[in-house]
Amino acid sequence: MRIAIAYPPLKSEKGVALLTQNRQFQWFSRPTYIFPVVPATAATMLKKAGHEVLFLDGIASELSPEAFDARLSEFRPDLVVLETKTPVVKRHWKWIEEHLPGGTDGTSGGPAPLPKDVKFLLVGDHVTALPEESIEKPGVWAVIPGGDWDFGLLDFLAAGCPKGVQPFALKDSIADAPWIDRDLVHWELYAEKNGNFRRKPGTYIMSGRDCWHGKCTFCSWTTLYPRYRVRKVKDVVDEIEFLVSKYGVKEIMDDSGSFPVGQWLTDFCNEMISRGLNKKVRIDCNMRFGRLTLDDYKLMRKAGFQFVLFGVESANQETLDRFCKALKVEDVEKGAKWATEAGLDVHVTFMFGHAWEGPKEIAKSVALARRLLAKGWAKTLQCTLTIPYPGTPLFKELKANDGLATLDWDEYDMRRAITKTPLVSEDEIKCAIRKVYRGFLQPAALWHLFRRNLFNFAFYYRGLRYLIGHLLDFRSGNA
Repeated sequence: MRIAIAYPPLKSEKGVALLTQNRQFQWFSRPTYIFPVVPATAATMLKKAGHEVLFLDGIASELSPEAFDARLSEFRPDLVVLETKTPVVKRHWKWIEEHLPGGTDGTSGGPAPLPKDVKFLLVGDHVTALPEESIEKPGVWAVIPGGDWDFGLLDFLAAGCPKGVQPFALKDSIADAPWIDRDLVHWELYAEKNGNFRRKPGTYIMSGRDCWHGKCTFCSWTTLYPRYRVRKVKDVVDEIEFLVSKYGVKEIMDDSGSFPVGQWLTDFCNEMISRGLNKKVRIDCNMRFGRLTLDDYKLMRKAGFQFVLFGVESANQETLDRFCKALKVEDVEKGAKWATEAGLDVHVTFMFGHAWEGPKEIAKSVALARRLLAKGWAKTLQCTLTIPYPGTPLFKELKANDGLATLDWDEYDMRRAITKTPLVSEDEIKCAIRKVYRGFLQPAALWHLFRRNLFNFAFYYRGLRYLIGHLLDFRSGNA
């Protein structure tokens, strides 16, 4: 079969859609493109199985809708696969309907024609939560719910592409997942425009699917991957060595929801050191506070780790407990301090707009975020609005208690507060986020920044542009 895994360009005055491989969707004023590991794995598996594959990311390619349609039409796919998320699912439904065969002949300024028997398939966390909603839309042939849809897609094809919702069991192991064919999926599109990378070109891998904690009530990926599975250490390090030698990759982001810990982490670090890869490439990863010691962080730094991302979400213990974070507030500063002392660059994320938090609670989170910057225990940070995605325990809780401001999926894009916040206004929440971002301009924070990046003017320029972009993303009345 001829199969296209496609991301149609989504033109919007809101900015650029941060869609691929992203747990929290957002429109960005300044584009950043995240390498989509699972879709890229799907494309690779399809090619290995003998199918003709087109991997067409109209967003990262910065294609116009017309250019995107022309490339898709030229390929003449039998099946078009779209990964979708809540804030753009309505746009994808509309796009499918507009591209149904027979609707437009391509000669009057409309979409270029596709084959008459083309089928459209949706995957991703939104259709995992609400599969029947999408299958009823015009032109949607099938939905594959769940996270291992790269494996599920092969089963779907083997079964003859049956119509409707096609559930499948989560794989017991991901050891069968091949290394991604980076040329097939145009890895270079994601190698430069990414705010995480200090060294370029960079790329992404996943050592595990997805998070060994896997209980945070706001995370939509817990619905995709309710069970944590990891690859073998040797396989991961072999892939890293291949990426360095063939493509000259200088930085790798491991996008597992939480990087493996315990003996796996120790073995990985020792393998990186023994092969000398710690001197050739830098590793970034997601991690959780409260699990690692200072010695663990030191070993990671020796092994080539550089950038470690932590989800804090709030400085209030009640919020952390309600989110099932299994995290103590005091562990945040301690862990950030240890990681920084070990020589790692710490990135932290905060969420604002929790239904039960008032001005005092918000102020505590603002203070903690700014304090981490001022002490140099966080090099970078990101703030988001609380978005309760369908399928998550948080969504179910708020919906049952009339705690949602809207069920219009277009609004779930971090431009407005979706959670009702009776104790504070939306403008107050956005003001708090802007105050956090202005924490980068504190004299103490600037001192740590300049001390660690002396003469790195490219870093300063890039950081200033991202800061301005974030302040614009959360300006008052932004909707």
